Amino acid sequence: MPKVKIDVDACISCGVCASMCPDVFVMDPETGKSSVVENFRVGGNKAEGEIPADLVDCARTAADNCPATAITVEE
Repeated sequence: MPKVKIDVDACISCGVCASMCPDVFVMDPETGKSSVVENFRVGGNKAEGEIPADLVDCARTAADNCPATAITVEE
């Protein structure tokens, strides 16, 4: 299953990922940083997730447009 990771230290809370791919990314109301939507999180970790193959393109587009390059997508 494809994996997505967010470097929360690098995240600048711009919201680009959540606006481009809301099926995978959401802004954490506690930290203001990007996080993986709850149903895709691995072990409850807000910064790591396993996503369905049909969302890889969406996640990759968000990663490519992240101004802080804080998102990685691995297939």
